[in-house]
Amino acid sequence: MTEKSIIIVGAGIAGLSAGCYGQMNGYRTQIFERHTIPGGLCTSWKRGEYTFDGCIHWLVGSSPSSSFYPIWEELGAVQGRRFVNHEEFMRIEGPDGKTFIIYTDVDRLEQQMKELAPADAAVIEEFCSAVRLFTRFEPPMDKPRELYGLVDMLKTGLKTLPFLSAIRKWSQVSIQDFAARFSDPFLRQAFPLISDMPDFPMFAVLLVRAFIHNRNAGYPIGGSLKFSLAIARRYRDLGGEVHYKSPVEKILVKNDRAVGVRLADGTEHHADIVISAADGHATIFDMLEGQYSSDEIRGYYGKLPIFQPYIQVSLGVNRDFSNEPHLITFPLEAPITVAGEVRQRMGVKHYCFDPSLAPAGKSVLVVMFWGNYEHWKHLYADRERYEAEKQQIADAVIAQLEKRFPGLTEQIEVVDVAAPMTYERYTGNWQGSPEGWMLTTKMMGTLMGEGMRKTLPGLESFYMVGQWVEPGGGVPTVAVSGRNAIQIICKRDKKIFVTESATPF
Repeated sequence: MTEKSIIIVGAGIAGLSAGCYGQMNGYRTQIFERHTIPGGLCTSWKRGEYTFDGCIHWLVGSSPSSSFYPIWEELGAVQGRRFVNHEEFMRIEGPDGKTFIIYTDVDRLEQQMKELAPADAAVIEEFCSAVRLFTRFEPPMDKPRELYGLVDMLKTGLKTLPFLSAIRKWSQVSIQDFAARFSDPFLRQAFPLISDMPDFPMFAVLLVRAFIHNRNAGYPIGGSLKFSLAIARRYRDLGGEVHYKSPVEKILVKNDRAVGVRLADGTEHHADIVISAADGHATIFDMLEGQYSSDEIRGYYGKLPIFQPYIQVSLGVNRDFSNEPHLITFPLEAPITVAGEVRQRMGVKHYCFDPSLAPAGKSVLVVMFWGNYEHWKHLYADRERYEAEKQQIADAVIAQLEKRFPGLTEQIEVVDVAAPMTYERYTGNWQGSPEGWMLTTKMMGTLMGEGMRKTLPGLESFYMVGQWVEPGGGVPTVAVSGRNAIQIICKRDKKIFVTESATPF
């Protein structure tokens, strides 16, 4: 029997994952990627002696005891890789000298919170008890929901039953609503900064805290690009091929069946199956010209909130910050305006825990802000104003850091500013969004319960993977998305889905 062929659009983590599992299961796959390197958003970039990381802060599944760890082994991402598990997640400073240290260990966290706000002991205990509950919770990810039968549903139901009540409860409470329960003014203001996003569900906050407590959300030494390159190497070792500098312009369709792709240079490539791991909006409305859409799909892209893009200011500094907390957010003496928005606080992160990113005795500092896409899109039409805006932001950030760390300005050797248009230009992500759909209490049912289909109405032999069809955001989610798509294809081809771990190197 002739092997079926699969073309995959995009060599981000989702596309590489689909490619790896496709090769493991006897499909002939090839990936067409617009960039010169793999990884998509999971990337880093060099500026002189420094490497600036644009993605992984912590990676779910980094612990060998995790049910997710075997997936990373299958993708060749963790073999030979060291992970850093911080004792502190971050520090949040107040204007009156108080500091909220979010310890990764929940017992230390509870103790610290009670020292800050003894009158809020009951609320603190409720929060920390919920974290402890979820340290025993492993989200099911052995197969996609589309393949669940009655037995699978019963097994998952029984496994989830001890947590079901808590999941329902905390999915409907935002981090802002929960913070309002603290009587202590500082904790009430500081707590939402743990996940500074509007209407962000406490369930997600608790789950992340549980992962981190279990030391199952470490940072991979080497950074995001090296992590992506490891998966790309695994894909090549399995026999796959990536075509770089090959942007896909159109998905070819014949008789309502996807049959291949046309590149920007006009060349056409054909396959039995097409998987798009590219941006969802571009796939549906550009590559397929909106011909295989629906009111439901148009409603997603027209109404649902998405993660705002970032503005990332990265500095290479001739100074050792290893004795400083790795992540601090602090109030500014006076508000500053960044990209048209007033900012009262600023967070700074150093990467001295990863010696591969800067020379010995030197440091990488990163400051990030949420950005307004429309603001930057308008600016981008005038490149002189656009570059001036980026320079103004860098100057404002450096001025504030100088107040915090006197003498810093003279020690800065490299300055780099990535704006929302930077992400859109290099990755093609719609509106520069780094994680697709924003998780909110109002959307938990739509995004996490019903989910989104990996196929489009009326189009055969076509699948979508990545953050626009596997909500939740982050590198692990999209890796699972690629795996899920191949499982669905195997099921339809009446093949047993098989996996194998990469050989340690």
